[in-house]
Amino acid sequence: MNKGYAVYCDADRHFYDAPHRLEFAEETAHGSLYEAARLPVPEGWLSHRTGDWLALRPVDQALPPQGWKIHVSASLANAESVLAEVRTYCLTHEVAFKFVPSRYLLHQRNAKYADRAASGKFITVYPADEDRCGRIAGDLAALLDGEPGPYILSDLRWGAGPVHLRYGSFTRRHCYDEHGELRPAIENGAGTLVPDPREPVFRIPEWITPPGYLRPHLEARGAVAVTDLPYPVDKALHFSNGGGVYEAHHKTTGRRVVLKEARPYAGLAADGADAVTRLEREHRALRQLSGLACTPEVVDSFVLGEHHFLALEHVAGRPLNSFFARRHPLIDADPSPERLAEYTRWAMRMHGLVEQAVADVHARGVVFNDLHLFNIMVAEDEESVVLLDFEAARPVEERGRQIVAHPAFVAPADRRGTDVDRYALACLRIALFLPLTSLLAVDRDKAAHLADLAARHFPVPRDFLDEAVREIGRDPAGGPLHAPAEGPARFLPVEPDDWPRSRDSMAEAILASATPEREDRYFPGDIAQFATAGGGAGFGHGAAGVLYALHESGSPACPAAEEWLLRRAKAPDSGTPLGFYDGLAGIAWTLHRLGHTDPALELAHRILEQDWSALSPDLHSGTAGIGLAFDALAAATGETALHDAALHCAELTARPVPAGAGTGRSPRRTGLLHGSAGRALLFVRLHERTGNTALLDLAAEALNDDLSRCVRGAAGTLQVDEGWRTMPYLGAGSVGIGMVLDDYAAHRRDDTFDQARREIVRAAQATFYAQPGLFRGAAGMVLHLARTTTGGPGTAAEDVRRQIRSLAWHAMSYEGRLAFPGEQMMRLSMDLSTGTAGCLLALASALGDRPAQLPFLPPLRHPQEPAPSRGRP
Repeated sequence: MNKGYAVYCDADRHFYDAPHRLEFAEETAHGSLYEAARLPVPEGWLSHRTGDWLALRPVDQALPPQGWKIHVSASLANAESVLAEVRTYCLTHEVAFKFVPSRYLLHQRNAKYADRAASGKFITVYPADEDRCGRIAGDLAALLDGEPGPYILSDLRWGAGPVHLRYGSFTRRHCYDEHGELRPAIENGAGTLVPDPREPVFRIPEWITPPGYLRPHLEARGAVAVTDLPYPVDKALHFSNGGGVYEAHHKTTGRRVVLKEARPYAGLAADGADAVTRLEREHRALRQLSGLACTPEVVDSFVLGEHHFLALEHVAGRPLNSFFARRHPLIDADPSPERLAEYTRWAMRMHGLVEQAVADVHARGVVFNDLHLFNIMVAEDEESVVLLDFEAARPVEERGRQIVAHPAFVAPADRRGTDVDRYALACLRIALFLPLTSLLAVDRDKAAHLADLAARHFPVPRDFLDEAVREIGRDPAGGPLHAPAEGPARFLPVEPDDWPRSRDSMAEAILASATPEREDRYFPGDIAQFATAGGGAGFGHGAAGVLYALHESGSPACPAAEEWLLRRAKAPDSGTPLGFYDGLAGIAWTLHRLGHTDPALELAHRILEQDWSALSPDLHSGTAGIGLAFDALAAATGETALHDAALHCAELTARPVPAGAGTGRSPRRTGLLHGSAGRALLFVRLHERTGNTALLDLAAEALNDDLSRCVRGAAGTLQVDEGWRTMPYLGAGSVGIGMVLDDYAAHRRDDTFDQARREIVRAAQATFYAQPGLFRGAAGMVLHLARTTTGGPGTAAEDVRRQIRSLAWHAMSYEGRLAFPGEQMMRLSMDLSTGTAGCLLALASALGDRPAQLPFLPPLRHPQEPAPSRGRP
């Protein structure tokens, strides 16, 4: 689970949205806005609000594009006073600065699963030059002496206070990194733009000599080292904004422990408790629970360099979530009744063990408060369980609210004390069969729907599931039950396979979600909309992809959204990527598809003016996607320049992958969107355009490259091997490779490829997928099975229908219309990559009168005769 999604859930109960949107709407009502943000802008100063920041600078001051900048941190308790001091200083000395304008946003920036690289950054000060930087940092350090604040991981701390420094960009500039991804940029010593890394570690660019006034602070930084730990770390298990969790051993005895680290004033929970406070809570709770077989023992506690540590007994076993891949029968296409029955017995026994463990904890006067699949360790013999991670635990008598929670087990706000754990146990009853309870955060009525679906597939006693539904819908105050309508047909406005009613319902849901008044997006989608400039307009997560899905499915047009997209195309946001799924190429191609040829060509020529040499070769963001867009536009309009540009993209895409690519922190990526399959798709399409069969040789090489990173499972499935898991999905898994293999097979026979195609079809036939989305879920399986020319078991019409019916497991209702959740399933999404538009496109591909498909992957109905092999160009 990507816990970074949680911070995007507060602003809207249905959709992911930027945290500052809630602050905009409620800052006045809740008194969240700091006084400094409410004061009038001084004469001679400019003010600008963007995202989490409010910036002020003197009108007549021009700042350098980069340099040493100062960050000031603060705790929730002293933030108002720290901001007042820094604001007064900056106004007096005419120094540009920006700050996080509200308590809510500062809390979110320092929350447990916030971005570690940005954590702690409350105020940013922009000195005009290096000398003034030293004076200003010293002044602020003296002014704020003794004020607490979290350590900023990306910066160098000035002394022991809240002032930190980092060399980086002052203005918004971008460049492509070694993987072809667009990054914030700074100039190197030669004047070339290079990535400005935003990571949770302090680094000085190699061409920069730090000024002398930083020397004592650099020396102080190196004075405390991890070698001073009494428990040397063997490996890191987990990181959050509050610290790390490590597997370690005692220096003298060698005893294995789990070492938990807590940083002061960071990793805030919902009640404002920092990581140190939560570690102390865990320590107290485990002392109170000492001697129980279902909880770990405390071994030691100590402080090193302001960081607090708790050493716990190392518990052998596997977390309960890991058993899904090993045991769950619905990962197969057609599990036997015997296997379903055996799993049901095991799941009910596991729930009984967990339920008893929670009862034992309650009997000692402690509420666990954070029960979920990852916090339950199952012994190797599967006869006992141990509960882990008691940082949210509280005494029973306090009847406190939940302050830290997994999205699939988060209790409603009305639950207190032991009721929080009872709610989580109820969720566990359902999640052991269908791990989709994160959807309850959007609509608790989904519980009865999931229970009905689980009872339909497993021989589980109905009372076992009904008890869960009753607890999930219970009113702790004694009021009437939160009683959903009975049965899955009552919950969903229409079943996904009821075409064209499902099409019309999804289209209506998409249009009902529109926010035409917003500049950043028109349709709500994934959090990626807020990660890059122009994200809300792009094909993958923005308006272009949604409009394409509506158009291809035969749904009514949305002229207002098209006009919105045309305005974005005429004046794209600075820093918008060039790629197909993430940027301008996808928007240009979509506009042409919708009949706006002149604006499409205008945007395409804007792309032609850019330097593509540093782009990645992939379909999502790089030269393969841009080349395919240019090729299609050239064929439709006869523009020679676009045809030439498509061929140039092919040359760039065919460049050898640099030696060592895929090592270190950025493993080499595989599949349709980011791997070699997307490159192969460009070569196949250009072969069809030019007749050059050497392009098929390049396609074969690219496909073999991706297949070399696939593994065969016991059930005869072929999936991408990511090292710690295997992936069948359309975007980064084997099914995306299979899509392009099918296109290649229309031109040339290859026995190895044919075997891979059959094994990939098997990978698309599992009964259950964790998410519904097009690129990382069940919808991609529907699209592939509906299109493939592989034939054989799993590709018949009824097989496709079975996969379509499984989409009902994830389906939700939005304003009485059919809709689907996005990535992580904590909120709904309307975009193509993760949400309702992608599901609409997949269903249209299988059920529509005119089969819809992904761009550049048209229906395969009449395979061509294979072309003979020829030499490379």
